[in-house]
Order: sequence, then C-alpha cells, then structure tokens
Amino acid sequence: MDWSYYPNFTESEFACKHTGECKMQPAFMERLQTLRIAYGKPMQISSGYRSPSHPIEAIKTKPGVHSSGRACDVVVRGADALKLIELAIKHGFTGIGVNQKGASRFIHLDDLTNADSRPTIWSY
Repeated sequence: MDWSYYPNFTESEFACKHTGECKMQPAFMERLQTLRIAYGKPMQISSGYRSPSHPIEAIKTKPGVHSSGRACDVVVRGADALKLIELAIKHGFTGIGVNQKGASRFIHLDDLTNADSRPTIWSY
C-alpha cells in the first residue's frame, strides 16, 4: 500500500502492536484521510490493525473488525469527540464506538457494511 496517499498518517501508527504487521485496507484509509482533512486537526491513532493473534483478538470467538484492516481508534475527548463523530457519520463511517470515560478516551471508527450484525453507534 502506498502511504503517500495518506499524508496525515503513517504505517507505523497503524501496525499491530503485537506482530508489527499492517494490513490496513486502502478504501478505509482513503475515507479516514478525507475525514482528517474535514476535521482539520491531528488524529492520534491508539489502535489500527490487529493481527488475529493479538491478545485482544485471540480471546474472541472470531477476530474483530480491527483484524479486517477497516477500523481504528482515535484518541479524542470532549467537544472534539463530538465533532469527530458528526464528521464520521457524514463521511460514511458505519461503526462508531464511543469511550469517553476514564483516562483512555477514544472514538472507534470502522466502515463495515450494514450486513454486519452490530449497532452503528455504541458506547464502551
């Protein structure tokens, strides 16, 4: 994948923290880059691709959306979190998880299709 198409992001920030692999999908990254431009602020990625062997994925009955290369978690809080959610909906993200309590606040973003059985917006 040519990361020069996504100038606000680096491959290393999306690499699996367990294996070092990075299998992000270009369509997802294009959507995320478009969102980043509209958002107008840096987006710190706390989790991107997760290998199926990553400890979080390995305990699941089947690997989650992070293992598809179509998801990430963005560190954000307060009014910036609301702005990011509003823009994410506008830019076609179909899965938005909200964790806005405690020290590790983030917004999960993915673009799975509606055929997948889960809510569009949820909280942790």
